[in-house]
Amino acid sequence: MKRIILTLLLFISVIGNVLADDVTFVASAPKSVVLGQHFRLTYTVNTTDAKEPVIADMPDFDILSGPNISTQQSYSSVNGKTTSSVSVTFTYILLPKSEGEFTIQPAKINAKGKDITSNSLSIKVLPEDKASSAAQNGDSRQHSNTSANISNEDLFMRATLSKTKVYEQEAVLLTYKVYSAVNLTNLSFPTPELKGFNIQEVELPQEKQFELEHYNGRNYNTIVWRQFVLFPQQSGKLEIPSLDFEAVVAVQNRRSVDPFEMMFSGFSGYVEVKKVLKTKPLSLEVEKLPFGKPADYSGGVGEFSIGSTINNTKLKTNSEFTLKVIVKGTGNMRLLGNPQFELPTEFESYDPVIENNFRLTANGFKGEKVYEYLITPKASGTYTIPSAHLSFFNTSTGSYETLKTQEYTVEVEKGSEAAVTLIDNTQINKEKGKVLASDIRHIKYGDEGKAEKSIFFGSSRYMLSYAISLLLVLLFLVIYRKKVAENANTSLVRTKKANKVATRRLKVAKTLMKENKVNEFYDEILKAMWGYTSDKLSIPMSQLSKENIASTLLSRGVSDELVTEFQEILSEGEFARYAPGDKEAAMERLYTMSINVISKMENSIKNGSAR
Repeated sequence: MKRIILTLLLFISVIGNVLADDVTFVASAPKSVVLGQHFRLTYTVNTTDAKEPVIADMPDFDILSGPNISTQQSYSSVNGKTTSSVSVTFTYILLPKSEGEFTIQPAKINAKGKDITSNSLSIKVLPEDKASSAAQNGDSRQHSNTSANISNEDLFMRATLSKTKVYEQEAVLLTYKVYSAVNLTNLSFPTPELKGFNIQEVELPQEKQFELEHYNGRNYNTIVWRQFVLFPQQSGKLEIPSLDFEAVVAVQNRRSVDPFEMMFSGFSGYVEVKKVLKTKPLSLEVEKLPFGKPADYSGGVGEFSIGSTINNTKLKTNSEFTLKVIVKGTGNMRLLGNPQFELPTEFESYDPVIENNFRLTANGFKGEKVYEYLITPKASGTYTIPSAHLSFFNTSTGSYETLKTQEYTVEVEKGSEAAVTLIDNTQINKEKGKVLASDIRHIKYGDEGKAEKSIFFGSSRYMLSYAISLLLVLLFLVIYRKKVAENANTSLVRTKKANKVATRRLKVAKTLMKENKVNEFYDEILKAMWGYTSDKLSIPMSQLSKENIASTLLSRGVSDELVTEFQEILSEGEFARYAPGDKEAAMERLYTMSINVISKMENSIKNGSAR
């Protein structure tokens, strides 16, 4: 009985602590305020069982009033069950003393008998607006309901680049930010048409909120409207053209009041005025990657590190083990090639399964890329799995760097094999010990049955079967050595498997198309096309360009029309995702084109080789 009572007391104590831990105490205020204008600082606690908060000293602000106490209570009903919540808000009116960035230290409150501390706040105090006096006196420019009377100083869009000079494939952030001193109610979402870039749009919050910003002597309500991360694909001076945004502004109607006009404007006294906001064109200096690219250059530009894991180092022949190579960092990770390593000839491996675990940031894609290799040993012994290496261009140091993983020692024992041999024209399976060939003898008729039995050993039949067996062994050895040589020639292996690898990637692209993953679909199409030409033409990915692909294909007997189609697919893969129109139809068209072009190209290259 005592144990039960003690358990109940402990349970009540735990529940009490949990309920006490549920008490929250939150401070809130605007991120930016203007010098000379007061603002509200609030502290909210979600219980009425609380004392007055103790606030920290605020030497940078004058406290005009407070605390002003208000209580809020809400009710909700779910499945017939009604719940209620209550909170108390303590409000202070503050006036900043000077410009700058200041911190309001946490406040403390005693709620439900427990001391709780709030969060701190950072507040930026902006200088006074130079045009505030004009606004207070009334600006005649807004007396007329036309866009011409909303000046470019009252409402405009700025396009900015995070960098003005970069290397090829180095990420740069393009930002479109709106500045408003009027009542902006709507704004369009145009997409820039950029040539020479691979572009990725940054996902911004759906619900956008204005923030105060001081610019050119005035205070504006600002919003980052759109952002794109650009990866320049060529060197030289690249242009970001001007872009038009259509804005809608609510303007107070100060003309003589027409009852019918008031009715159509909702009796608000405001009318909607449209204005086109045109950004200024920008230019970006793109520097070519320096000479001296390593032979295994992966196409990576950014900052990366490498690591690896292996799931088994003791195994048997014809069993499998997994080698994972993990590349982490920030840069053009989508275009990062595969790490390189040379396996012993006694091992078989296929193209890795690639897992992309990265997200888009202002400096490019950040995260990790995992390459999973499935490897099969074909012979017993102790082997060294060499380091995987990956070369990239480091934008911080302005030089090429090579990363290497650790080596692994693998011990392989002989596993079960179903070896087959020929003994006395009888085929035997060594593993199962069963006679596989037929033992039914030929039935003889007439005089044939009286024929004298001949001795097989040393006969012409014996010599013939011996010669055939020897010939089969020699043929097997020739084929085996040829196969080993082909496997050792990685270039030849890649050439033979080019069509299969491209087909597999196109299947992935089809799945992405059905899932309406537009960016991933176009990335997979580009991987399939670039990868196919790299494998088929034995050109490293780092040396591929549209020009050398075209010239090499023409030399292999591919027609001009087919080369043009191929280049069209590459161009559409880079830019079609940003074009207006029916996305599904565009993806379906590009997918069909890709399949047809690879099929035709395969036949053309085969026929060209045969000639």
